[in-house]
Amino acid sequence: MRRFALGIGSCALAVTAITALIELLKGHIPVLSLAVLYLLGVIPIAVFFGLAYGVLVAVASMLAFNFFFLPPLYTFTLQDSRNWFALLVFVVTAVVVSQLATRSRRQAQEAELLARVATALLEQNSAATELDRIEAATATPGSRRRLLPALTSLQRIAAERERLAGEALEAEAYRRSDAMKTALLRAVSHDLRSPLMAILTSAGALAHAELALEPGDRQELADTILGEAERLDRLVSNLLDLSRLQAGAAAPELGDWAIEDVVLQAVDGVEGADRVDVVLPDDDSPLVHADLHQAERVVANLVENALRYSPPDEKVRVQVRRTGRDVLVRVVDHGPGIPPTEAERIFEPFQRGSLTGETRGAGLGLAIARGFAEANGGRVWVESHAGQGATFVLALPVAAQAHAEVPA
Repeated sequence: MRRFALGIGSCALAVTAITALIELLKGHIPVLSLAVLYLLGVIPIAVFFGLAYGVLVAVASMLAFNFFFLPPLYTFTLQDSRNWFALLVFVVTAVVVSQLATRSRRQAQEAELLARVATALLEQNSAATELDRIEAATATPGSRRRLLPALTSLQRIAAERERLAGEALEAEAYRRSDAMKTALLRAVSHDLRSPLMAILTSAGALAHAELALEPGDRQELADTILGEAERLDRLVSNLLDLSRLQAGAAAPELGDWAIEDVVLQAVDGVEGADRVDVVLPDDDSPLVHADLHQAERVVANLVENALRYSPPDEKVRVQVRRTGRDVLVRVVDHGPGIPPTEAERIFEPFQRGSLTGETRGAGLGLAIARGFAEANGGRVWVESHAGQGATFVLALPVAAQAHAEVPA
């Protein structure tokens, strides 16, 4: 109803305005020549409101021109019967122009519809949903029939694109799965087999009744068995932790803990802890909001990694300080460093730095460290340049209680 009222009002306004204009110009221009001015009202009305309104303006314009400008004035009769033909030609012309203007407007709308659907397709939106939404919002049932072939083609293209995207995603998932399986097999074939072989060899020597062993040799074999068994246990634990992280089953049990306790307990459990210097804040130890065991595991993995790649005569430094809403634990080594191009790759499972020259280890420690850090709302990254050592940084969120004590 609102559109109908607006259309009727616009028709009346257009006829009135052009009639007034002709009244002003008729003293200077032959009045019959001025009838064409009514087309200035017919065309925009037909474009914006449709053919029916354009025809209405054409008929109203013909009646107004007859009533006000053709003798006898102010009647709908005509003194010269030839003017009936002129008026008829005007009406036919106005109707044709209205139809052409309406068709042009409709074609522009349809072209806009197709352009928007094509744009949605190129922008990789959900093309089928976008197509239905735009079609329902801008197209009339007449235009839908005309656009059906084009819309059908676009829908077919959208469906094909979505199918190919799904296949690409599935292929990528298979590729990652195959890469993970390959890396896991490599780890099993080397990092699991090596300690097993050492254990079997040492245990076989101890169990050989005819083999005479000195007490020192016997103790060395026992130490080998114990050390390799511990190495095997760490590797299996890493594999289990990685599978839990990837399955989203490593939900942390959050609490507030002093970062000093987290770091010191983690360092004490690391082999070679005597090579680690810990630098704590001078003031009270800040509290972090995290799972205690997972946070310790992150620090321990970072320290073990630093010890593994640092020269035996070099110390590893662990620095703790608070910055705003985070507590930073920086683990600094003097190893070969990490090239910038590998700063993210080394945190992927079964990956090692290209400059380390290290073949021992499955390459899981850093991946697990980042996984546990992110599960606790923290972050892990590396700051390094090749040949200058590496600094691994752990950021853990400050506990709410400690954060409330900071002045605004």
